[in-house]
Amino acid sequence: MLKNRQLAAHEQAMEILNNLAASFHIVTISRIKGIVGEELLRQALDVTQSRHPLLNSRIVAKSNSFWFETGAEKIPLSVVQKQQIEQWEEVVIEELNQKIDSDRNLLRVTLINFEEDENTCYLLTTIHHAIADASSSIQLHSEILTNCQNIAEGKIETNVNRLTQLPSIDKLIPKSIQGFTGQIGNIVYLLNLKIQLLRYQPITLIFEKNIPLESRSCGMVHRKLDPELTTRLLDVCRQQKTTVQAALGAAMLFAVAKKTNTSQIKNNYFSFRSSVSLRLRLKPQLNNEDLGAIASAILSFHNFQINDNFWDLARDIKQKLEKGLASGSAFRQMLMFKTIMTSFLKSPYQSAVSAALTNIGRINIPHNYGQFELEEISFVTAQSAFGGVFAAAVSTFRGKMLLNFMFSQPSISKETVQILASDMISILTDNLVQV
Repeated sequence: MLKNRQLAAHEQAMEILNNLAASFHIVTISRIKGIVGEELLRQALDVTQSRHPLLNSRIVAKSNSFWFETGAEKIPLSVVQKQQIEQWEEVVIEELNQKIDSDRNLLRVTLINFEEDENTCYLLTTIHHAIADASSSIQLHSEILTNCQNIAEGKIETNVNRLTQLPSIDKLIPKSIQGFTGQIGNIVYLLNLKIQLLRYQPITLIFEKNIPLESRSCGMVHRKLDPELTTRLLDVCRQQKTTVQAALGAAMLFAVAKKTNTSQIKNNYFSFRSSVSLRLRLKPQLNNEDLGAIASAILSFHNFQINDNFWDLARDIKQKLEKGLASGSAFRQMLMFKTIMTSFLKSPYQSAVSAALTNIGRINIPHNYGQFELEEISFVTAQSAFGGVFAAAVSTFRGKMLLNFMFSQPSISKETVQILASDMISILTDNLVQV
């Protein structure tokens, strides 16, 4: 049973964004080999919902705030029929641009079937960011598929192992960041962030068109790295004493520098927003089956020229990310996200972020679920509220890297993002070959 509680500040920010511009919810995408029937999936979703307290919750406004309250309706399930498999992207974009009816439920599910291949389907979950991060939304797919397998094999659970409701994140963070001392540290963090933005004035993408937040939409461009190139990337990053996250970030920043035709001046600063999971940084640590927005980000600033060494930039990104994590900046950014977001939304035609990346790395869930085979899985977050940012959501499954580039339209056009995505992958590939 869900215990009603007030949303934490960063969770409130997610609900504000959901209501304002249908933004920041997470769409997770699974490509499945095997016929997943509507009735079977319906039963699996019912079992899944009964296990998770937050899937039985809705968000209500009261006392000048938002509260999680019990009373959610059944998880909505839609079945869509398409002619060609490539049309899965159309459905994802529709989901990215449809707000979540949070006063009724916080998750909806879509099953896509195809006339050209009846043995392949796509499973989409669209979940409110206040109750999930990328890691838990991926794990949720594995749980749904496991339930599908069990039901198909006649193993219907009569006693569902219900998860314990997590307390508010405010009670899970390190003691040093709680209380009065923590509040002072948060204020100092905000002041430093503002000083850095004024000092560096990072170069970002130019808004191609200006329209109000509520009129914007989210687009997506999908790309893949084959297993051979993905393995090469891992190997070279080890050799260069950096990480895949940092290498991808460097490629994104170089692509932005190329697009903005940055001149060869001394103070060529770019900003990079790197999303990070906090699950293993809490005490006790949280595993991925516990739904919750247990993630944050580190914003770093980098001064480079278009002809500088690629791996030097990657190492700089890695070092600044590690420094930010060690200082507790990720916790402070999460705690102050509502304040930061509100400030940015006051300047809707400007961006402070050159590039943003959320990369959950190698996904450790099974690919075999009896008669169902999980061929690919990836995710993407709705981005319509924040224009002028080159952003990507990355996952690696079964040796292959999947990249979903999300962007706010029309501040950036699809054609621009296609060029940026192609340039990023080309820059990355060229630097892997040259090592």
